[in-house]
Amino acid sequence: MTHMPKHGLPTVRPNALAHKTPEQRWLVEHRWADQAVGIIGGEPKCGKSLLALDLAVGVAAAVPVLRRFAVNRAGPVLLFPAEDAAHIVRQRLIDIARAAGVDFDTLDIHLIDVPYLQIDQPSVQERLLQTVERIRPRLLILDPFVRLHRVDENVAAEVAPILAGLRQLQRTFNTAVVLVHHARKGAARARGGQALRGSSELHAWGDSNLYLRRTGERILMSVEHRAAVSAEPVTLEINPDRGAVLSIVDALPEPAPQRPSPEHRILQVLQAQPGPLNQRQLRELAKLRAQTVSTTLARLIEQGRVVRTEAGYALNNT
Repeated sequence: MTHMPKHGLPTVRPNALAHKTPEQRWLVEHRWADQAVGIIGGEPKCGKSLLALDLAVGVAAAVPVLRRFAVNRAGPVLLFPAEDAAHIVRQRLIDIARAAGVDFDTLDIHLIDVPYLQIDQPSVQERLLQTVERIRPRLLILDPFVRLHRVDENVAAEVAPILAGLRQLQRTFNTAVVLVHHARKGAARARGGQALRGSSELHAWGDSNLYLRRTGERILMSVEHRAAVSAEPVTLEINPDRGAVLSIVDALPEPAPQRPSPEHRILQVLQAQPGPLNQRQLRELAKLRAQTVSTTLARLIEQGRVVRTEAGYALNNT
């Protein structure tokens, strides 16, 4: 039971907390959580806007996104495409609707019809709130983030209020929110979220995030969720025979070989030795830096997988 005091904040005892995590609900099966906020991110010209429009058609028409991922909670979509001309957006939606087998004229998609939208401004935030209240969209798409504000994206204190406002829209109207955002230059080898341009607030904000990365003529789409296991990446391509439409390529590229983790390397070394080893010996045999050995051993001891004795470190076989 929650205690509601006259002053201060409400509190709850641990024994009143939920016994288990609520069942995961999806807007788009395994790709976007229901009522999630998040980002479609990637380098320029890798299909971010096309993917956003495919999401819009899927949710609006209750058809699988990319002809593969089921939409579980269809409904109206509110969309602001800041960079593309109206006739381009129209043709792309026509192409996607045709590929999805739905009637373009019946799509329950509402485009915000203004030349620009500065959602860092309180008056614009209020008008956006009123529009969301009127349309009650299942999904709000804003594309791209860089055209929606005049703040410094690298300053968390300036970005955070914008993201908080979008989070408030999500909570008030139970709508999912998608921000399309660019990756920073020179981040081709970084993980999707770490490659995003600007403050780390953007990565931390997302409940579901989709990342696109070019691999030659194809595009690798990976997914990251706050409260669910991330699905396997899929490979996409733009099929010119269908117009501006992303399609899934069923043959996935071979994953790049990964180096064993520090934990794995230290456990391997300890397993191969007849007795305990000190940190210097572990550093030399596992070929790791001293700081890495120290922090990794601390984690392994905390997990109960390694014990420290007077003679050194050894596997915990108890």
